Order: sequence, then structure tokens, then C-alpha cells
Amino acid sequence: MVPVLTFFWFGAVVYGMFVLLQYQATPGETSLAAADWPDNSQMNFNSMRPTLVMFAHPRCPCTTASLNELAKIVALGPERIDARVIFFKSSAFPEGWEKTDLWKTAAAIPGVSVLSDLDGSTAKLFNATTSGYTLMYDTQGKLLFHGGITGSRGHAGDNAGRSAIESILLQGTAERTETFTFGCPLSGEQSVSPREGL
Repeated sequence: MVPVLTFFWFGAVVYGMFVLLQYQATPGETSLAAADWPDNSQMNFNSMRPTLVMFAHPRCPCTTASLNELAKIVALGPERIDARVIFFKSSAFPEGWEKTDLWKTAAAIPGVSVLSDLDGSTAKLFNATTSGYTLMYDTQGKLLFHGGITGSRGHAGDNAGRSAIESILLQGTAERTETFTFGCPLSGEQSVSPREGL
């Protein structure tokens, strides 16, 4: 009996690890980014240095890694980039619902501006659908990069997205200008538990 139970236990562990790894390696919905900064956005791009915009869900655990990678980018020098993190805020939830630990983490990064996006209106203009989705525009509002800056869900460390942005900032160009984004769905009440709004 013990060998049989051991076999099933081992099989369950292996299957669980497989599911977890598959989940971590599955990117979010791919977005088609506009080549130019949206004209109808209430935000303006920075005409003195590149503007980076990251869209985030305040309750997406994967986004912690994205913010850690953003901190490394900004550490190259706040004077190199105007970085902003835009957090989804549903009008169905109370005031301040979006100001979670992720908000505090983003706000603690030197030189980063943190904003609320009511019902994802700004995210829609930039075609952002996944938490952690990051875009960078030049001083003329032309798209330089879009995608994620982690290698998988919730995994911080060297990755193509961060490398591309750093290459653009330091050398003016990058081999890749688009990457997959690994994160939770950005907007919609269905992506979080109703209890989280209480």
C-alpha cells in the first residue's frame, strides 16, 4: 500500500510542478501598441527624455517582479528617463482600493510617478491588457519599446525586455523592441475577488 501511495504522491507533485511552470511561462494577452503617443491621452510625453509607462493591476502578485526590474532601469539615472506606473482602479471599488503594497513599492522607486487609472481608461488608449505591460516613447512621442520586463510570471532577473530598454537608454538602439508580458489581466472586476474591494 505504501509504494502505491508514494507513487501517486510523487505523480501529484510532478504534475503540480508542471502546471506551475507552464503558468509561469505563459504570457498575457499580446497588445498591438500604437506607434505614436495617443493624442487623446490626458498624460503628455516628456519632450526632454524618453517616457516609460508601465500599466499595473494593484493586486497582481506577478507585478512585484516587474517593479523590481523597473527599479533597476531607473537606477541607470532618473535623468535618463521619465518613468510612470499607472494602476488600474475600478469605479466599483472604494476610494483608495488601488493603493496596495504594490503602489507603495512603485512610489518608493526614486524618480517614478504613480497614478490611478479609473476603469482602465488610459490603459485602453495604450492597448494595455496585462499587468506589467511597459511602453517607452522618445521625446517626439514615437514608440521605442513595448512589452514585459520580466522573463516569466513573477520572476525577476535578466530578461530581454529590461535589456532592450537599458540598451536604448545607454546606446540609443536595441535588437528587440517588443517582448511578451507575463502578468495578470489588467482590468475588469472578474480578474480579482469581490472581497478585495471591501
